[in-house]
Amino acid sequence: MQGYLALILHAHLPYVRHPDHDRFLEENWLFEAITECYLPLLDVMDRWIADGVKARLTITLTPTLCSLWQDRLLQDRYVRYLDGLIDLADKEVHRTHWDKALNPVAEFYLARFRAARASYFRRNRDLVSAFRKLQDAGLIEIITCAATHALMPVLHDCPGSMRAQILLARDHYRTCFGREPRGIWLPECAYADEVEEFLKEANIRWFLVESHGLMNATPRPRYGTFAPVFTPDGIAAFGRDFDSARQVWSRNEGYPGDPAYRDFYRDIGFDLDYDYLKSYLPAPPNRSFTGIKYWAITGADPKQTYNRAIALDRAATHAQHFLNARIQQVMQAAAIMDRPPIIVAPYDAELFGHWWYEGPEFLDYFVRKTVFDQKTVKLATPEEYLNWHPTHQVASPSASSWGEEGYCKVWLNPANEWIYPHLRVAHERMVDLVHRHQNPEPLTERALKQAARELLLAQASDWPFILRTGTSPEYARRRIKTHLLRFLALHEQLTLTRIDEPWLAHIEWLDNLFPDINYRCWG
Repeated sequence: MQGYLALILHAHLPYVRHPDHDRFLEENWLFEAITECYLPLLDVMDRWIADGVKARLTITLTPTLCSLWQDRLLQDRYVRYLDGLIDLADKEVHRTHWDKALNPVAEFYLARFRAARASYFRRNRDLVSAFRKLQDAGLIEIITCAATHALMPVLHDCPGSMRAQILLARDHYRTCFGREPRGIWLPECAYADEVEEFLKEANIRWFLVESHGLMNATPRPRYGTFAPVFTPDGIAAFGRDFDSARQVWSRNEGYPGDPAYRDFYRDIGFDLDYDYLKSYLPAPPNRSFTGIKYWAITGADPKQTYNRAIALDRAATHAQHFLNARIQQVMQAAAIMDRPPIIVAPYDAELFGHWWYEGPEFLDYFVRKTVFDQKTVKLATPEEYLNWHPTHQVASPSASSWGEEGYCKVWLNPANEWIYPHLRVAHERMVDLVHRHQNPEPLTERALKQAARELLLAQASDWPFILRTGTSPEYARRRIKTHLLRFLALHEQLTLTRIDEPWLAHIEWLDNLFPDINYRCWG
């Protein structure tokens, strides 16, 4: 082997759970991702083990996502969602019976949804344990993320909150996976040097930065992004490889835009008669995606019917192209380096299956080709690379993110800048609450824990991101205000009045993540 490739998938969703509503539109974000991404990825990895494929993959499972997977209410609602999909797909098989083009696609979806339901119950509806088993078997390395995916640079003047986001994520990882996390995906790959103090405290060994975060390090890295650097605090920073990112993410060159692949946006939820669909929609009369999509991308109308066989053949072609490009990169870098190069290729996990429907199959083809068909590139995790090659240059990465223009513009701009003064005040009050209540009574301790949960949820980077992109701005705005108002009410009860236990119990029921939260992290 001349070099290594570290494939890293970042699996994350915001904490969206609404027990006070029988159905809630945004909960479908989770259900769609389980059906199209997480279960297919688990099935692919299970086949690797069954076939003796010596694959190595790194995956981030964020604390909020794991909490959603483990929630009994959402597990039940996901089964209801799947049952509805199966019923709708069965209706589609009958509706398209005389349509020779669409009927095979309807049959495919019916079989796919039935297989997803079987896969979910085969794993006892516990996806956290399913991924834990893969890690224990040596197939994957699971890394952590900030507790609620808070953007670290905007917390630089709130060290207690930065500390809480890191340490609570570590604690949650221990509970889920029975070991210590060694790596971390800083949310949005956004780096600020203030975070390193708390990474050290959590015993985190490495993290990721965007390409320019490493390339603009001081001093400049000798090997570019083909090797990590150690920061002055002794933590390894791996830079994202530009070329492998471009081949997947580029709007013009990226594989997911190929005309043969399934069109994500053309869905029967918007095409068919409302009365036919309304019982399957999560928030009627609003239309939404159902997951049944009959068309390939194919550019402008008229679109071609989605052909699964052609799409999978294209995925195999792209997998070979991707592998050839990595082999070429490794050979060129290895010729001028005194150590084997490592290509770090991080992606959002939800790209594979949800946005790019054939993505899990692309990964399957690529991994098998890498393991069996060549001897230049070896799949590895960043942790393994550090174990095999422990000596690296010392340098300080620059402030950076993988967002628009490479810094924090997506999360700090005129659409969302109003959030941060409120978060700063809430942070200061949380610190005061911890110092004020050194030995709290049980009810007071419950209120302190809930105040910590509400602050963490308000800090999530998902809400300013949604405000910037405009996908569900009213929902994001409501979530921020709701969590801050609950926090302020708890602060008032803990400092000026008395704790309203029935109301506290109600919001504990609404926002129930991190049951063993250590609010003293803000101390």
